[in-house]
Amino acid sequence: MGYSARRGFSNGSMRPTGAQRQAEMQQKIQQMQEQMTAAQEAVEAQTFSASVGGGVVEAKVNGKKEVQSVTIKPEAVDPEDVEMLQDLVVSAVNEALRQADEAMEKSMSGITGGLNLGAFGL
Repeated sequence: MGYSARRGFSNGSMRPTGAQRQAEMQQKIQQMQEQMTAAQEAVEAQTFSASVGGGVVEAKVNGKKEVQSVTIKPEAVDPEDVEMLQDLVVSAVNEALRQADEAMEKSMSGITGGLNLGAFGL
């Protein structure tokens, strides 16, 4: 095998074999998966908050999309208009969840370069 065996190419050419290219690709994918896991954990540890109605209702969620708290100021409570309060709570929670989604997408986009890897299960 001589020279080519020392270079690490089994077919005698200066180009890597299909198996070598596949091994390199698998290593890159594994590194990307590790980076994505770390980025996901970082976002999940964050808290996102949104307030609506001039600040009378505030919702906080974490990056796992779990509601952590809802704060309602007394002036938001009107027994004659409970529907408005319910709408404010829903709006605040949805906005905080949107922020969490956006942070996760931005974090993943930085790693994948904007590629949609959902078809690969990543």
